[in-house]
Amino acid sequence: MIEKKSYCDKAEYVPPFAIQCRTRVSVVEDGNELAASFHRMVLHPDSDTSGCEPNIQAMAAAVFTDEVKQQWADKQAADAAAIATEPESVATEPAATE
Repeated sequence: MIEKKSYCDKAEYVPPFAIQCRTRVSVVEDGNELAASFHRMVLHPDSDTSGCEPNIQAMAAAVFTDEVKQQWADKQAADAAAIATEPESVATEPAATE
């Protein structure tokens, strides 16, 4: 019987604002892995973790405290303000020609 298995095989906290989770997707036949691929996702303090595995939810609850969530919100607001006040960049080099 061939089945597809998907699970987070590697999770790490990247201080102060991220948890990285590598998901392994395996195709298995009779206990033997035929193929595997990987997908990486990054969670931030404002990410919805309700669809994540319990160990990832627990990690997020432990490291994304109310203080960290507020720092993240402040950083997002500061970044948005900085982008809004930057002048549009103007190309100073001529376009390449063939």
